[in-house]
Amino acid sequence: MENSDLESVAQEVFAALADPSRRAILAELAAGGPATATDLAAKVPITRQAVAKHLTLLAEAGLVVAEPGERRRVRYRLDSAPMKVAQQFLAALARDWDGPLAALRDHLG
Repeated sequence: MENSDLESVAQEVFAALADPSRRAILAELAAGGPATATDLAAKVPITRQAVAKHLTLLAEAGLVVAEPGERRRVRYRLDSAPMKVAQQFLAALARDWDGPLAALRDHLG
């Protein structure tokens, strides 16, 4: 994956994680496993319609995957791959900062 692709995936992940409702939905999926929008709405303080909108955005960012179930019910499960890309992006950014910050600390100290 090219650096620009990594940055694009990371940007989508960070945008998705910026909303507290989406973070709550991800936390519920992490704790309880795959769930429907109705299941999730019973556990987070927002409506089922809001949960569905947030799930669409999380799916676009690749953080959840929709899996068709019985009686046309869709269950959502986590996909950690985009989160790992975002972690790699942050680790690279931290490495880029470590050298200059150490040099500045040495210069000032």
